[in-house]
Amino acid sequence: MSRLVVKTFSISIDGFGAGLNQDLQNPLGVGGPELFDWFFHTRTFRHMHGQPDGESGVDEDWAAQGFENVGAWILGRNMFGPVRGPWPDDSWKGWWGDEPPYHTPVFVLTHHVRAPLKMAGGTEFRFVTDGIDAALRQARDAAAGRDVRLGGGVATIRQYLQAGLIDELRLTVSPVLRAFTWKVMPVGDGTGDEASRSAPASVRL
Repeated sequence: MSRLVVKTFSISIDGFGAGLNQDLQNPLGVGGPELFDWFFHTRTFRHMHGQPDGESGVDEDWAAQGFENVGAWILGRNMFGPVRGPWPDDSWKGWWGDEPPYHTPVFVLTHHVRAPLKMAGGTEFRFVTDGIDAALRQARDAAAGRDVRLGGGVATIRQYLQAGLIDELRLTVSPVLRAFTWKVMPVGDGTGDEASRSAPASVRL
């Protein structure tokens, strides 16, 4: 059976994984890009976006392994875009242009029905309205034995952690503080300890 994995997801020193006030100008929220600064310079990231060169080394190795053996993705709706509520139309096609970097089926969690969206390069966004279990079943079917990568955001990762469904969790701790927004593994709310034990975890500092 395909594993559900979180790979190279970046959090701050104090455990937060996103910025506030996501909009068209701030896809990762205000201050969010600082969490992923290590990734933006790598060869993997630059090639994903059609750019030449990029750095090699430890960061590149960590980035590249995050895309190995991935047969499908699961994303929360905010990872797909800033649109909230019912879809006004089908004009929003994601943050990534005509050829997103996934090249596999991508299952987007949402409360609002939308037809599948095929993009260049093999990416197809499929919108799932009946919860995290249904999204995981569909993604495993599509992955055909390869891993299903859970891309975020933070709220989506927490849902799968608290349900005990993540098989492997790999986090990158960036040297910034973000004591204001979504925490990956909360403490003191009755779920944090259970969530942190639900999957083998590795953390890269």
